[in-house]
Amino acid sequence: MDPTDGRIHVRGARIHNLRDVHVSVPRDALVAFTGVSGSGKSSLAFGTLFAEAQHRYMESVAPYARRLLQQLPAPEVDDITGLPPAVALAQARSAPSGRSTVGTLTMVSNSLRMLFSRAGHYPPGAERLDSDSFSPNTAVGACPVCHGEGVEHEVTEDSLVPDPSSSIAEGAIAAWPGAWQSKNLRDVLDTLGYDVHRPWSELPQAERDWILFTEEQPVVTVHPVRDPGRIHRPYQGQYSSARRLVLKAFAGSASESRRKRAERYMVDRVCPECGGHRLRREALRVTFAGHTVTEAAALPLTALADLLRPWLGTEGAASTLAEDIVGRVEVLAELGLGYLSTDRPAPTLSSGEMQRIRLATQLRTALFGVVYVLDEPSAGLHPADCEALSGILRRLRDGGNTVCFVEHDLDVVRGADWVVDVGPGAGENGGHVLYSGPVDGLAGVEGSQTRRYLFEHRVPERRPHTPSGQLEVRGLERNNLRGLDVDVPLGVLTAVTGVSGAGKSSLLTGVAERAAERGRAVWVDQQPIGRTPRSNLATYTGLFDTVRKLFAATDTAREHGYGPGRFSFNVTGGRCPTCEGEGFVSVELLFLPTTYAPCPTCGGSRYNPDTLRVAYRGRTIADVLDLSVEDALAFFDDVPAVRRSLDTLNAVGLGYLRLGQPATELSGGEAQRIKLATELQRRRVADTVYLLDEPTSGLHPHDTDVLMLRLQDLIDAGATVVAAEHDMRVVSVADHVIDLGPDGGAAGGRVVAEGTPAHVAAAPESRTGAYLKGLL
Repeated sequence: MDPTDGRIHVRGARIHNLRDVHVSVPRDALVAFTGVSGSGKSSLAFGTLFAEAQHRYMESVAPYARRLLQQLPAPEVDDITGLPPAVALAQARSAPSGRSTVGTLTMVSNSLRMLFSRAGHYPPGAERLDSDSFSPNTAVGACPVCHGEGVEHEVTEDSLVPDPSSSIAEGAIAAWPGAWQSKNLRDVLDTLGYDVHRPWSELPQAERDWILFTEEQPVVTVHPVRDPGRIHRPYQGQYSSARRLVLKAFAGSASESRRKRAERYMVDRVCPECGGHRLRREALRVTFAGHTVTEAAALPLTALADLLRPWLGTEGAASTLAEDIVGRVEVLAELGLGYLSTDRPAPTLSSGEMQRIRLATQLRTALFGVVYVLDEPSAGLHPADCEALSGILRRLRDGGNTVCFVEHDLDVVRGADWVVDVGPGAGENGGHVLYSGPVDGLAGVEGSQTRRYLFEHRVPERRPHTPSGQLEVRGLERNNLRGLDVDVPLGVLTAVTGVSGAGKSSLLTGVAERAAERGRAVWVDQQPIGRTPRSNLATYTGLFDTVRKLFAATDTAREHGYGPGRFSFNVTGGRCPTCEGEGFVSVELLFLPTTYAPCPTCGGSRYNPDTLRVAYRGRTIADVLDLSVEDALAFFDDVPAVRRSLDTLNAVGLGYLRLGQPATELSGGEAQRIKLATELQRRRVADTVYLLDEPTSGLHPHDTDVLMLRLQDLIDAGATVVAAEHDMRVVSVADHVIDLGPDGGAAGGRVVAEGTPAHVAAAPESRTGAYLKGLL
C-alpha cells in the first residue's frame, strides 16, 4: 500500500472484538464509522487510529515520556500507513471541575479578563490590575472571605437539629457522626452536666448555643453507662461542637461521602464581602461599556458579542480583544450555544453542549493536516442543531483535515463522504468491517443493520396507551423555566422535546420532584456508574455478590478457608497487591489526559495467583468477569439470582458488555441503560414514574428499537415514562409530546406545543414539528 496515495490504511487491527480488520479510508474527507452499539466502531476509530497517532506523537517527545510508552496500551494492529497527527474529541465520561465555566472552556474568559485589565475604566487614582485580578480562581483575584466561591458555608441550629422535639439521647443532633463517636459526645455532655434526656426545644438557649457552636474543646473523665452486666472502663473524652465537626468534615475530609454528609447540615448564604460576585472589590470597581466583569460574564454569549461589536476595527487593545471574543462567540452561536453565558458552570452543561464547545474551540485553532476523531458529535443535539454541526464538520474538512467520527444520527451520516460500517452484531458477533466506501454503496450490503435504517423508513414499534390520570406541575421555576405549568399524563410515554437549552432537563427535574411527592419516581441519568476502573457492571448491579458466594462454596475455596471476601477486588486478601484490584494502573503525563494501562503484575486480572487457582465450573473469577452478558447468561443459566440481573441487562441491549468492563470505558448511554436495568430488577414497576434524560443518546437505531420495546413493556405494566428526547423516530411513537422552546436559554423555557406527535408536527412555531412531519 502506497502511503502517498491519499488514504489511511489499517491492516490487522485486533483490539477488543475487532477480527484482524483491514480497511482504508480517504484523507481530507468526512468519514463516518457506523454499526450497532458494541460492534467495534469505537475500537477502530479510537482504539486503533487515534491510539496509533498518540503513540507516534509520544515517540517524538522527550526521553522521559518515551520511558513511559511501555506502560501505555499499544494498539493491536499490524500496520497503519498514511496516518497524520490526530486530535481526539471523545465524550466526557466525568463531570468537569466545579470552578470550570463556559468561559474557561472556550477561552473567552481569558480575553474578557484581559479586556478589563487593558481597556477597562478604572476609578480615579486606582492602580491598573493584571488579568488574574479578574479571575475568582486565582489568589490575587478571589474574594478573601469566600475564596472565590461567592457563597459562605455555614451551619444553623435548624440545619443541625431538624427535630427539636427529640432529646440528645434520642439523636436530636442529627449532624453528629454516627456509631461510637456519637455516644462519646453524648456521654461527654452528660458528664459536663447537660440533660441529654430532655427534649432539645426545652433546653435553655444558652446551653443549646454552647453545645452546637462553642469553640471550646473541654476534656473530661467519662464513666460510660452501656449494657447491663458489662463493665466499661472510664476514659478521657473530648468535646467538639457540632459546628466544628461539620465544618471540619466538609473542609478536610478526603472521603467524598463524608463531605456530602456534612454538606447536608450546612446552609449557604451570599458572601457579604463580594455580594456573590466571587472577586475582590478592586476588580469589581472596574467597568467596560458600563458593565463590571461579572455583569459581562453573566450576559448570554450573543449579547456579549453585541456589546463588544462597536469596538471592532478601532485602535488599541480593546479592538484586538473584542475581535477575539466576538470571533469565538460567532462559532459557538453557529452551533446553537449563543444562549449560554460565560459564567455558566461547566458541570451544569449537557454532554452535547460540552461536545459542541470543544468542537468550536478546535475550529478556532485552525489546525491543518490532522485527523480529528470524534465520538458521536451529534449526541444530545436536536435535529436543528445537527444541521449546524454538519456545517462545522465540513469546515474542519475543508480546512485540510480528515474528520473521522463515530455516529448514530443517520442525517449526519448521510452528509459524510465515506462510511465504514462495522458489525454485523455486537461483542463477539461484531468486529468485522462490512463496508468501507461512499455512503450510497452501503445500500447493497445485506448484512448491515445500518443499511436498514439509512435507506428504509423505520420507526420503533408503537403501542398506544390511554392515560390513567395526570401529574400536575405548577409554577415551575428552574433555570430558564419561569412559572411553567404543565400536565404530564400518567400511564403513557411522554417525550419532552426542544432544541438544546430549551429547558428539557430542567422540566424533567421539576417533574421528578413532583412525582417524588406523590410516591414513586425513578430518575435514570447518564452520569458514570463510577469514576475508576474499580467500578463495573457486575458490582453496580449487585450480581457480583452472588458470584463471589458461588466461588466461596467450591471445594477448593473451602479447603483454603476462602470466604466470599477473598473474591472481591475491593478488599485486601485475594486481589493483586500492585494495582489493588483495579486491574489497571494510571499513567499521568502533563501533556496528555490520564491513561489507564493493564497492571504489569496481574495482566489486568485484578487477582493474585492464589485466588486464581479457584475455579467454578472450570472458570476463574477473572474469567467470569471477562464474560459478556450474553455468554454469562448461558454460564449461569441455572442460578436465578444471577440470571435475573443478566436478563434485564440483555433486555436493554447490553448483551455485548463484559461483566467486569470498567466504568471508565462505558458511554453515558451505556451507563444509563445499566441503571435502568438495575431499577427494573429491583423495583415494583406499577405506578412508578421513570424519568430518562435522552435515553437513546449513543444508540444505533436498531438498539433504540430494542430499548423502546422495554420502555413499552414498562408502560404495559402500569408505569409512566417521561423522556427528554431528540430522536424524532422515538418522538413519533410517543403517546404525548411536550415541546419546549422556541429556542435555547432566555429565548426558550416555555411550552410551544403539546399533545400527540401529529398535533406538535402541525404547530407552526415548533422547530421540532418540522422534523416530525416526515415520520408520521
